[in-house]
Amino acid sequence: MSVVTVQLGQCGNQVGAELFDLCSDALDGQRKVYSSASCERFFRRTAHGGTTPARHPLCWIRSPKTPVHLSRSLPLTELVARAVLVDMEPKAVNQSISRAARSGRWRYGEASHFSQKQGSGNNWANGFCVHGPRHREAVEELVRGEVERCDRLAGLMAVMSVAGGTGSGVGTYVTQCLRDTYSKSFILNHLTWPYMTGEVIVQNYNSVLTLAHLYQLSDAILVHENDTVHRICSQLLNIKHISFSDVNKVIAHQLGNVLQPALTADSHGHYSRNPLGELVSALACHPEYKLLSVCTIPQMPSSSIVYSSFSWPGLLKHLRQMLISNTKMEEGIDWEVCPPRAGSERTRALTGPSFNTSLANLLILRGKDVYSAETGGFEDPALYTSWLSPDEAFSSWKSPVPFNKYEKSATLVSNSQALLRPLDNMVGKAWNMFASRAYIHQYIKFGISEEDFLDSFTSLEQVISSYSQLS
Repeated sequence: MSVVTVQLGQCGNQVGAELFDLCSDALDGQRKVYSSASCERFFRRTAHGGTTPARHPLCWIRSPKTPVHLSRSLPLTELVARAVLVDMEPKAVNQSISRAARSGRWRYGEASHFSQKQGSGNNWANGFCVHGPRHREAVEELVRGEVERCDRLAGLMAVMSVAGGTGSGVGTYVTQCLRDTYSKSFILNHLTWPYMTGEVIVQNYNSVLTLAHLYQLSDAILVHENDTVHRICSQLLNIKHISFSDVNKVIAHQLGNVLQPALTADSHGHYSRNPLGELVSALACHPEYKLLSVCTIPQMPSSSIVYSSFSWPGLLKHLRQMLISNTKMEEGIDWEVCPPRAGSERTRALTGPSFNTSLANLLILRGKDVYSAETGGFEDPALYTSWLSPDEAFSSWKSPVPFNKYEKSATLVSNSQALLRPLDNMVGKAWNMFASRAYIHQYIKFGISEEDFLDSFTSLEQVISSYSQLS
């Protein structure tokens, strides 16, 4: 089944381009069944006017079963991303389209992008109340075209940030339109949270308004924090001068680990059909709990991978402790945090080191000897809230196919208290600004009232309360 990706704003278009580039590269030299499933999930094939096959074995083909290696006279097809690119400024969209074309492995559709010449000015209200409604028909038509090209639609994924105006405001409005139009389809929102030190003065307003609205629209919200990804680039990948491209590559690597084909407990030897449906079913079965965090190990400079070896017991031991202590990367794991003993009281996760209580966890293992990996440590009832059994709370997917040059890799997608503290900090900062009426007039002039702010604060305070009570 296929996933239609909607890339929104500068961040969404940059992350989306990195993701498709990684997924197209992952097709090279992989097993036929896996490659076919991955290709159907992210790309469609269209006729190409040329006759000379490209280097990529699945990029230029005569039919799904017959790669072209020798003939120069057969009609060719090429990989086209199942994606729609949207931004209120043309720069990010044009760069993504050009980069894909230069790769020689894939491209975006010729009529799958929409951009204007005036941005949203980092104002959620401008994006949601002005640009979104003004360009609704054009964007909906592009999405409809991609959906109709899918033989089987698995769902839609909106990739966006929450700090700016287009990604957050237009992104929220587009998600609302997708929910209205595709009411029975799964919708996953991938959000990039801004640096805590601040990228935009009103980023906390934009974040609060975005999250509060998406909580009513999306089936699940997968979050990457810029601060965490930046630390991974600095401390694990040893990058001295970190660029947005470096950050986006880490996000794409983790997101690709989640979305690539894998074998589930119910797949009976066949790669999972509906990645979004199975992700939501495994992790977001309760409407009060939709926030998903993700961490992947190992992560290291590409030059070091060939000199490193890993064992599944070692990887899973580290990943389990990262979950328990709410540590986002291998470096700096707090080994002092332990699951509470039966009958003991759990501590809240808002202040200081504490145990991270989970509602549900999905463990995704890829690579050599994957079926020998023992995952029992993640089935410990002490890891989960008391009102859900571990059988229902824990799921695992496995694939013997390595991903992105790592012989073995483990990814944990968690619906837990991991995002409770950053969410509480964000809401607190936004409330302090709102209490002093800072910049409120900039939102009111585009149609957002103070009551809309108050409704959003109330909604997120309920989310914070729900996650706090998992303990």
